[in-house]
Amino acid sequence: MTRVLITGFEPFCGESVNPSWQAASMVAAEPPAGLTVTAVQLPCVFGESVVALRRAVRESGPDLVVCVGQAGGRPGVTVERIAVNVDDARITDNAGAAPVDEPVVPGGPAAYFSTLPIKACVAAIREAGVPAAVSNTAGTFVCNHVAYGLAHLIATELPGVRGGFVHVPWAPEQVPDGTAAALPAATVAQGLRALLLAAAATAEDLRVTEGATH
Repeated sequence: MTRVLITGFEPFCGESVNPSWQAASMVAAEPPAGLTVTAVQLPCVFGESVVALRRAVRESGPDLVVCVGQAGGRPGVTVERIAVNVDDARITDNAGAAPVDEPVVPGGPAAYFSTLPIKACVAAIREAGVPAAVSNTAGTFVCNHVAYGLAHLIATELPGVRGGFVHVPWAPEQVPDGTAAALPAATVAQGLRALLLAAAATAEDLRVTEGATH
């Protein structure tokens, strides 16, 4: 039985919900066959989010870690390829902090690639009927902060553990006028279940193009 830790974030920037947590909690409530899934909500706060992630990893002892965050405006579930060692906040986090050009981990590598089989994950999400793509930037806000923090933790302390970050669109209730892309949390959860199964079963990623020109 593969042990999975999935995380989502609390609401931020004045929102009342965060679809990343809505979907993550749904996955834990109805996990895919063969997986034991623990869901933990992270604070949308620089520093504290990685502390909470580290604690969750220690307590759950996962084989696989998938952190999920909201990327409003994206049309589908996007599996992140890379996390960069910089915090550069355009808005404040939930503690009022807005670091500019600060490292996530002082002295750490400039970036880490995800250790998830990202292309196999995207293919599985699409096969589940959910729009998906590879993303080449997780931004420089708390999502990237957690993505980098997770990757650094895996690289330095958790040999054998695989993990990465996934962004999900707004929920429909966040865009009631329908002017931006949105997916119901249940649909996102369906895609995340497919992703987890693919990540647990795939030793070597697919060699197919998912690149971008810009």
